[in-house]
Amino acid sequence: MMNRYIRPFSPDDLEDVVQLSLLAWAPVFHSFKQVLGSKIYSLLYPDWEQAQSAVVEKICREHEKTLVWVAESHGTITGFIAYTLNSQENGQNSTGEVELLAVHPEYQNQGIGTALNHFALEKMKESGIKLAIVGTGGDSGHAPARRTYEKAGYVPLPIMRYYQAL
Repeated sequence: MMNRYIRPFSPDDLEDVVQLSLLAWAPVFHSFKQVLGSKIYSLLYPDWEQAQSAVVEKICREHEKTLVWVAESHGTITGFIAYTLNSQENGQNSTGEVELLAVHPEYQNQGIGTALNHFALEKMKESGIKLAIVGTGGDSGHAPARRTYEKAGYVPLPIMRYYQAL
């Protein structure tokens, strides 16, 4: 990662990380709207940008629970990853979970997501974690995320979730 490095999140990074995440996830929510249709989409995501901003802000502020790292290149935040140790998945203490991962659209397909994944997995191992998990969507908007997770060595288990507007 020439001229690129991964460092701990700082509270000064919050606005950049929130804006980066909104840009990175816009295609995901566009895909959701295509898959779900306008009626169900509007029920699930009446204001996705506000909701996602709140999620990112909450996770970035919960440092005792969630570890957040940013990728930086030439002084610009290009991506971030947030993960939890001992997430209690299936009652296991030694499980880590990637909560969020985003790469700015201008820096995608340059190995940043993969580098962030490998970095987080190494940190989890160092902390005694035996199993890492991550969830993502099966829609076309999540295809880059699936590729990144699979490149990092995650094994997918297809799960379906169904919705119906009433």
